[in-house]
Amino acid sequence: MAVAFISFLLPATTLQAQGRADFRQNVEAAGAVPGTAENAPSTVNEALMAGPDAAMFAVNNLWILISAALVFLMHLGFCSVESGMCMKKNTANVLFKNVFIVSIGVLGYMAWGFNAMYPGWEAGVSNGFLAIGSPLTNGFDKEAVSAGNVIWADFLFQAMLAAIAVTIVSGAVAERMKLNSFMIFAAILVTFIYPITGSWKWGNGWLNSLGFEDFAGSTLIHAFGGFAALAAIMVLGPRNGKYTREGIVPILPHSLPLVNIGVFMMFLGWFGFNGGFVSSTDPEKLSRVFLTTTVSGFAGGISAIFASWSLLKKPDLSMALNGILAGLVGITAGADVISPWESVVVGAISGLLVVGSILFFDKIKIDDPVGAVSVHGVCGVFGTMAVAVFGGGKFFIQLLGTASVSLFAFFASFLLFILLKAVMGVRVGAQEELEGLDIAEHGSPAYNDSQIQG
Repeated sequence: MAVAFISFLLPATTLQAQGRADFRQNVEAAGAVPGTAENAPSTVNEALMAGPDAAMFAVNNLWILISAALVFLMHLGFCSVESGMCMKKNTANVLFKNVFIVSIGVLGYMAWGFNAMYPGWEAGVSNGFLAIGSPLTNGFDKEAVSAGNVIWADFLFQAMLAAIAVTIVSGAVAERMKLNSFMIFAAILVTFIYPITGSWKWGNGWLNSLGFEDFAGSTLIHAFGGFAALAAIMVLGPRNGKYTREGIVPILPHSLPLVNIGVFMMFLGWFGFNGGFVSSTDPEKLSRVFLTTTVSGFAGGISAIFASWSLLKKPDLSMALNGILAGLVGITAGADVISPWESVVVGAISGLLVVGSILFFDKIKIDDPVGAVSVHGVCGVFGTMAVAVFGGGKFFIQLLGTASVSLFAFFASFLLFILLKAVMGVRVGAQEELEGLDIAEHGSPAYNDSQIQG
């Protein structure tokens, strides 16, 4: 049993770089497995806390927990961005979906996703296509808990990330999707579909064996969510009144201040998103990731400002904010290997791409209220490919990995949406959409503007 749970007791970066099987060999060599060395400590936790690196072990584990908390704050940012970008009459519906996503995301990932995404060496298929192990029995037994708390820190961090992939879809389908259909879609996506592609790299699967590089998930999280969102939009269709014979009718955000607050909250959370994958408080590595993340995000904002100003003839706040997010998404794959000045280039190109992509999708009548496909899908793909240009990755391997994950997410989501459409429908009625989903789905508005008559 000791070998079974020891393969789970490690931070995320060790998982991605070596896989759980390699970690087990390292632990055995150090004498941390009972019976592998004379008088060896009985658990990994005892071995670490008894050694010279005890303080570092504790601090590193604390940083992973802090990173998980920062990524949780990103969900507040997503709530603010998505609700602010939508019409006032749909605010409560957007917020409700985000509450459900993070709740089912953590529980679904605990029940199945975590162990499916990170199978132990004993799964027997750790280098295969699926790389799926059995749920619960390896990562959540009493023996594993008694061995130390790194597994819990790792799980909490990864669970917050898993929910992000589904939240990306939420904004893209806002203002016209049935709540019950979305809830079923979200639960299946985060629990069963997302862990499959994640295991290809982070679970020591076939992409990891090929040398695919994606440090914190430009493809594995953002492009996955972006292309799942594209599939959903294509099945769902645009909001009523968005595209007419006269052209594109702007559906304006109801609260740009809320969007601005949300983007800045997401920026703050991104330090945990990218920084958490360092899995240690190593000053050089962590400060490098913080720096590349920061400059890429702001470079994306600057380039989006001038690109949108040039094309739209006026400075556009929503484009500037999406540019910041685009820069953050773009650098996520290579934040650990791309230099600070190269990160500025990655961010600037991401900002240009997001402006062009949003306008392009609008022109071909792909109605994306928050620009999720452009920010996360398009810039996620670009950011992963940028590792081949600036970070020493192999171009073909990066292309193969990005295409594989994106296409899998798209077709799996497309088929799931088609099934939901056939069984229970995915779109609210025209009258419900006109009335607003706050009233139609929840029976109560987000903002109570009524006055009591005396």
